[in-house]
Amino acid sequence: MSGSTFGKFLKLITFGESHGKCVGMVLDGVKPGLDISKEEIENELRKRKPGETFFSSGRKEGDEIEILSGLFNGKTTGHPICIIVKNRDVRSKDYEDLKSLFRPGHADYTIFKKYGIRDYRGGGRLSGRETVGRVIAGSICKKILKKYGIEIYGGVIELGDIKAERFDIDFIYKNPLKFSDPEKYEYAEKLLERVKDEGDSIGGKIKILIEGLPPKIGDPVFDKLDALLCGSIMSIGGIKGVEIGRGFEVSKMRGSENNDQFSKDGFITNNSGGILGGISSGDTIEIKASVKPTPSIFLEQNFLSEDGEVVKHKIKGRHDVTICHRVVSVAEAMASIVLADGILYQEKIRESSEIERKRMEIDLIDTEILNLLSERIKISREILRLKKRENLPLFSKEREKEIFESCKIFSRLSGVSESDILEIFQKILEVSKKDEKD
Repeated sequence: MSGSTFGKFLKLITFGESHGKCVGMVLDGVKPGLDISKEEIENELRKRKPGETFFSSGRKEGDEIEILSGLFNGKTTGHPICIIVKNRDVRSKDYEDLKSLFRPGHADYTIFKKYGIRDYRGGGRLSGRETVGRVIAGSICKKILKKYGIEIYGGVIELGDIKAERFDIDFIYKNPLKFSDPEKYEYAEKLLERVKDEGDSIGGKIKILIEGLPPKIGDPVFDKLDALLCGSIMSIGGIKGVEIGRGFEVSKMRGSENNDQFSKDGFITNNSGGILGGISSGDTIEIKASVKPTPSIFLEQNFLSEDGEVVKHKIKGRHDVTICHRVVSVAEAMASIVLADGILYQEKIRESSEIERKRMEIDLIDTEILNLLSERIKISREILRLKKRENLPLFSKEREKEIFESCKIFSRLSGVSESDILEIFQKILEVSKKDEKD
């Protein structure tokens, strides 16, 4: 009902509110025996947590995880994995004056209209704090993908009007803004300082690259891989647009420009972003997402009261100048979950195909057995007619003994149970004996 469940074969549920006791997730469908440590999960959480830069919310959360189920001695057990993170640095008093006010740019108004109740403290369930559960699940799914040689990288490629011209992965993980261009970093930092001083916020754009995905993940029509990836990233708070490959640019291109032609070494271009017909092509998957400016700003704005009155108001508290750098790890996590789910589905398709092939082989063998059995009965009846014409005994104990001895020899050679083979031939001989009586 609340839209908190995600995935087809890997089932993720996230839970918790910004100022509640804890946030967390349950992930079901992970195979047993996957190595995953507390430290690995917390390293991923560190990439999204607040208080890490001058431009982030001042909220200080250690984000130490507590594993409740599904992991034992550093390995997955195959059972649902439940992990929580306790909220420690909450300041609910900062939101007391918002009890009956709807903030512009937030979901306060729509949540209240839908449910008739809302948790006004830090946005409640709609807070960025909810993404803790996503990142935990993503860290587990990243380990699954690593087994298949699949890597996911993300970074900020635009902040306001500062556009990166390079996507330097090494630099991304060394700077707190996760900005992708070392030559433009200083400009991006100065822009954020200016915006912060003005009490405002700013948006930007992030990019996610997926390397090593084989050409078969995703389904045509409704479950296209690009549709699932876009939907998963659009589900992150603050995302207002998602592009695959050249994205919105294709509206200005010709087919001769946009088509990714082939060479002996693969595709010459990657305008499709690694997805064709909803199925991965084996090329790098490229996703870009537009992040809106943080709606919590320190300027006076028009708020709406629950009574329908427009009120001039300024918010208080600790808020981000931009959330782009924090969204990167969440987008990586969502892409990881989609891909791990897709790989699990592909394995089930392959297993199903193998079963169907083996069943077809059995069907062919069964048809052959029935044809041979029919031929045996036919020949057996011809022998009976010949015996009758020559006035010979119709039934031979010696012949039956020879058949059973052959069955025993076959059993030893094939490893098939002697009793099973004898039972089959006894049934066949019963047909012959019935023919003799008739």
